Amino acid sequence: MSFELVLQYLLSPTFFHGAVMTLLITVSSLVFGLLAGLVVALINQVKFPPIQWIAMFYLWLFRGTPVLFQIIFIYNVLPSFGIRLSAFASGVIALSLNEGAYMAEIIRSGLQAIKSGQRTAGLALGMTKLTVMRYIVMPQAARIMLPPIGNQTIGMLKTSALVSVIAVEELLLIANQTASATFRYFEALSAAGIYYLALTTIFMAGQYWMERSLEPMRKRQKKPSILAILFKPAANGTEDNR
Repeated sequence: MSFELVLQYLLSPTFFHGAVMTLLITVSSLVFGLLAGLVVALINQVKFPPIQWIAMFYLWLFRGTPVLFQIIFIYNVLPSFGIRLSAFASGVIALSLNEGAYMAEIIRSGLQAIKSGQRTAGLALGMTKLTVMRYIVMPQAARIMLPPIGNQTIGMLKTSALVSVIAVEELLLIANQTASATFRYFEALSAAGIYYLALTTIFMAGQYWMERSLEPMRKRQKKPSILAILFKPAANGTEDNR
């Protein structure tokens, strides 16, 4: 057990490259998954059964099979149909499609949480459905969807380690290869764990900042002081006596 070796691994270009690759996989999969989830959620809002059946089939398929199965299937099976993708592209596509299925349910629940009367009021004022969705529904739904999306982001950071099975040089694969070559498992895996915790901390801080920025201004206002609370009734009473 050598903490100096842990520090050496942390500062090594190889581990830093693995951490950057992990971050790139996480962010790419999250962005594409969020877009896919938004499309599927909006499709479910359309009252057209054939399109809704396609969306339900997508949700059923990618929520019903393991992520590891999807990664291996896209990387190993698609080439037999003439579709050849790199290991990185296969991993990102598999993680994005899987993430999109869960993002679709998060977005759908957020949209349904907004009362239909607000949409009706917007349409009555002459706004189009797109304008109502952009300026009335989405700003309110974003505050509801942000916490579960934040949880999905942190989960995606850890799930990205699965792409190591198709030889994507992300953080866990780098740590495992280093440990296998040097037999210093504690030091290599500790360095990888520190990188994971640092990335998780950054994502959690970003989620907290976004939640604060989306709060209504009235909730951010400072609470009145005790003196203001005590003297306000007295002032009202004096005015009533006058």
